[in-house]
Amino acid sequence: MRNLLVILLLISAPAVFTSCDQLLKTISTLPEQGTTAKPDIVKGLKTALMVGTDTSVAVTSKLNGYYKDEAIKILLPPEADIIYKNKDNALFRATGLDRKIEEAILSLNRAAEDAAGQAAPIFKEAIRNMSITDGLSIVKGKNPAAQAQSAGFDSTAATAYLKSTTWSQLRPAFAPKVNASLDKKLVGNYSPNQIWHSLTSAYNGIADKSFGMIKPVGHTDLGAYVTEKALDGLFYKVGREEIKIRRDPLAWTKTSVGHILEQVFGSHSGW
Repeated sequence: MRNLLVILLLISAPAVFTSCDQLLKTISTLPEQGTTAKPDIVKGLKTALMVGTDTSVAVTSKLNGYYKDEAIKILLPPEADIIYKNKDNALFRATGLDRKIEEAILSLNRAAEDAAGQAAPIFKEAIRNMSITDGLSIVKGKNPAAQAQSAGFDSTAATAYLKSTTWSQLRPAFAPKVNASLDKKLVGNYSPNQIWHSLTSAYNGIADKSFGMIKPVGHTDLGAYVTEKALDGLFYKVGREEIKIRRDPLAWTKTSVGHILEQVFGSHSGW
């Protein structure tokens, strides 16, 4: 039980500890508290990360998980900036360009939501493979997989570690799912690719007749763009979950996460 309390205190740093020095001193004394203390701390961290990533995947993969969250909502790709610039032009208002823009944005977010679940098994594998050394570094607020570490305490060090160790796997695993989702009929009876094509075709049809006065929309690798933005949004949500865990780990005992901690660390009796 003592180990569980130490784990909760360490994960919540620096909210509980007044300085990183105090935190490091606490960790350095762990061998005196028992040979299993450090492995148990990393088990606690892994449990926390499993819960945080599961929550993030569940949130982003549900309906409106991206579209209704302004922090991660996917907008049109940079090539479409010219469409935003000219959307109030009288030539385009008559074509219902505003409606087409919003339909396209909705469809891109639907594709991201449809693909988000693909990240779960990759996150789990990375968390399972985390070493004790890496885990303790993360608890201290450091990303051991970073080429250059910050001198301060990073409250999203675990998220940064996951990004460092999973990005090369996530991107190629995510891209086929995103591309498949872009071809699905996710908005009405149309796929995101069809809606994007309708928007750009309507715009370019007018731009092509403007004698060079209106710039057309160039080619876009929609799959690559949505893949990148979807992963950015997913890691953002994982980071927010990590911050919540560090700030108030004891709140877990009041939620469905409590039984997970109980299975890993034993009875909560005597708190």
